[in-house]
Amino acid sequence: MSDYSYVFNAHPTYIEDMYSKYQSDPATVDQAWRTFFEGFDFGASANGNGAIETALGSSNTTKEFGVLSIIHGFRSRGHLLSTTNPIRSRRDRRPHLDLSDYNLEESDLNKVFEAGGEIGMKNATLQEIIDQLRKVYTSDLGIEYAHIENKEKRMWLRDKIEGRNLENDYGLSLDKKKRILEKLNGASIFEKFLHTKYVGQKRFSLEGGETTIAALDAIINTGAADKVQEVIIGMAHRGRLNVLANIMNKTYETIFSEFEGTAVPDLSFGDGDVKYHLGYSSMVETPSGKTVHLKLTPNPSHLEAVNTVVEGFARAKADILYGSDYDQILPILIHGDAAVAGQGIAFETVQMSQLAGYYTGGTIHFVINNQIGFTTDFDDARSSTYSTAVASIVQAPVFHVNGDNPDAVVYASELATEYRQLFNNDVFIDMVCYRKHGHNEGDDPKFTQPQMYEFINDHKNPREVYVDKLTAHNAVDKDMAEKLEAEFWATLQDRLDLIKEKDLPYKYQEPEQAWRSLKKKTDASDYKISPKTGITKKNIDKILNHLMTVPDDFNLLSKINRLQKGKKKLLDQNNLDWALAELLAYGSILLEGKNVRMSGQDVKRGTFSHRHAIFNDAKTFKDYNRLSNISEDQGRFMIYNSLLSEFGVLGFEYGYSLATPEALVLWEAQFGDFANGAQTIFDQFISAGESKWQRMSGIVMLLPHGYEGQGPEHSSARLERYLSACAENNLTVANITTPANFFHSLRRQLERPFRKPLIIMSPKSLLRHPLCVSDKDEFSTNNRFEEVLVDHETVAKTKRVLLCSGKIYYDLLEKKLADKRNDVVLVRLEQLYPFPTDKVNELFDKYKKAEFLWVQEEPKNMGAWYFILNELRDTNIQLVSRKASASPATGFKKVHDKEQADILAKALG
Repeated sequence: MSDYSYVFNAHPTYIEDMYSKYQSDPATVDQAWRTFFEGFDFGASANGNGAIETALGSSNTTKEFGVLSIIHGFRSRGHLLSTTNPIRSRRDRRPHLDLSDYNLEESDLNKVFEAGGEIGMKNATLQEIIDQLRKVYTSDLGIEYAHIENKEKRMWLRDKIEGRNLENDYGLSLDKKKRILEKLNGASIFEKFLHTKYVGQKRFSLEGGETTIAALDAIINTGAADKVQEVIIGMAHRGRLNVLANIMNKTYETIFSEFEGTAVPDLSFGDGDVKYHLGYSSMVETPSGKTVHLKLTPNPSHLEAVNTVVEGFARAKADILYGSDYDQILPILIHGDAAVAGQGIAFETVQMSQLAGYYTGGTIHFVINNQIGFTTDFDDARSSTYSTAVASIVQAPVFHVNGDNPDAVVYASELATEYRQLFNNDVFIDMVCYRKHGHNEGDDPKFTQPQMYEFINDHKNPREVYVDKLTAHNAVDKDMAEKLEAEFWATLQDRLDLIKEKDLPYKYQEPEQAWRSLKKKTDASDYKISPKTGITKKNIDKILNHLMTVPDDFNLLSKINRLQKGKKKLLDQNNLDWALAELLAYGSILLEGKNVRMSGQDVKRGTFSHRHAIFNDAKTFKDYNRLSNISEDQGRFMIYNSLLSEFGVLGFEYGYSLATPEALVLWEAQFGDFANGAQTIFDQFISAGESKWQRMSGIVMLLPHGYEGQGPEHSSARLERYLSACAENNLTVANITTPANFFHSLRRQLERPFRKPLIIMSPKSLLRHPLCVSDKDEFSTNNRFEEVLVDHETVAKTKRVLLCSGKIYYDLLEKKLADKRNDVVLVRLEQLYPFPTDKVNELFDKYKKAEFLWVQEEPKNMGAWYFILNELRDTNIQLVSRKASASPATGFKKVHDKEQADILAKALG
């Protein structure tokens, strides 16, 4: 039994009745009650003082159980009474913590109860017990932890919470209080300076929530005192500039110059972004003298979208720098209360936190709870009691704390960090505060919250509240408070004097050095011809032989055995299909000492049962990684079946790619159509991240695409959407038709002197199409990716040139061969963007007398047509396709077959 919550939630008179039955005949009560009454497992409960056993033997059993129950009630629901709101009274959440709820009365308050031993107060009066419980559980810090099933975690927290120094606030030393005041000084004066100097400019100030700075400082220092070497922070706008200045140590001069407009960025590598979206890296020295790397990731306005990007980045750093010791790298996500409750990505982020492929050792979630989202009150923004309800997914503890009590906030932050480092689980800090201004500094919040802002207007800021508290308790005198403020102003002046030093000293980490060695700006010349990506015949044979061999003691499933025989027959003919080519590409990269990471739904087997990168033993059920142990010094092949998520998982893999320029990172959609669930990550990060934030990524998105009559949700990966986002060489978009070209496209990702995201409309029916094979020689040295593939026909005979991409080529080829049409040339655009202009123009020059058609399976308003039309606007190219449609494809097989036949008939003429 992990605890006695089922007992304490029962009414005391019911417990006494059950106890009487147990005394008469133990067999008449449920086993769980028998276990409880026998006192099993009690020795491990808080303090081990025998309070329950004493209560069982008491002559006043009902009252003693009542006291035990109210103690448990405070532990599990006391947070509902905590004084966490700095500007208004809390709503009554009916926590049922009145004496009457436990068969206790006012007259019992002066009575001594043995049950007080449960909280270390044996022989205390009920009044003393209640007073202690209120100090612990209903102060400015309310803690949710009773929902945690793991007894060790729950008891650790209970001991920490109930054992803290209640006589001296939260047991913080005078030095810590001074540091808190210094951080509040920095946060408050920074905002005041910006507010007076840059009136009306958006800055999404932290005013009302300045204690965030003291909290982050405490988290970083506590983590550094353990094993933390690096902290990765993700946050939206509110307070971001303050975090950059007072946590990341970005120079004031740099920030001010961005406001002044005197900062003229180098736009040769993109268009930049607003100041409150930008990222930053720095190194800070903690009070203990330890230097910690800090990184604030850039983010878009799409709230919470950065969450899994941070997690992927942290996982990559853990893998490549810290030997998967997650204690050395700490992800912190800073949320708004409305966003963490309303954005589904917050759920996905927490849900993936304990999965093997996405584990980062626990994240500290810090909620700046402004009690409002844009203009929406919290009771219109969520159904849950707290904005942090998502924490229950992984039974993470939640510290609800009053933002006007920096001591409580810092105590909660330190305890949360200790918990994360000890148990490597997520933990939430819900700092209830307020937003001094509107959503931005130009908004008038009184339009929608007039009463709330009456409270706020008359409310002192957290720094003023803290100074009053310290001086009232003689922790510091007024003179010292003023001295600390003067010292801060001196520090501020020193920072302002760094005009000539735009960047503070920073030592680049190994993967960062790798990024710096890559080419930043690309132009058309970089895409005229792909680099050679073939490998030696020796390595081809080595990898293929390894793929076709399993350990002697491994028991293949009968179907896998048949598949292997089919592959063997293919190889005997010197051919490779799509799956073999893909695995060969990964194996070749691994042999070069580089890592490959892949995730997505069912990727180990492959949605279409084609990849089989992992075999499972038919008898022992253990798995076998087919790409492991090719050589002793090879890279790591990491492949993970993901949770049923697109948004979160693609964000994670994008984040992983940002930290690993020398690794191949892939995400595969189960069907390409399902990538629309991750469109936010594509739009906000992948397609524009380089232009906005100067952050390259080599991530590969495999999006199964092709019309096989499987209906509107299983046909189109919406190629048109990706092509519409193409500009300034930001992406590579391909619709490939041969295994060899697929092989070369993957290897090209790491061969180029730059990194670009790669989107591949990967096939479905072609995975087993008898014509979709490549000769082994096509993978060898001196071969490369071919952007355009052309049938070999004599120019004089050619009447029609059909341009296409992807799977439709094989349908056209079969029709052409069946009709014996030697006057038709088929041209495959294997790469659509960057568009192979020179090679396509050569075709128009070569076949001047021929009619040119673009043939696609997709409806006219989808697919590549409008992109092609724009690229070839000076030609007379015509279209053959399905008619324009609201739906990507028909849901009726017979209709699909007729549409496909019509396309082929029109194309061949």
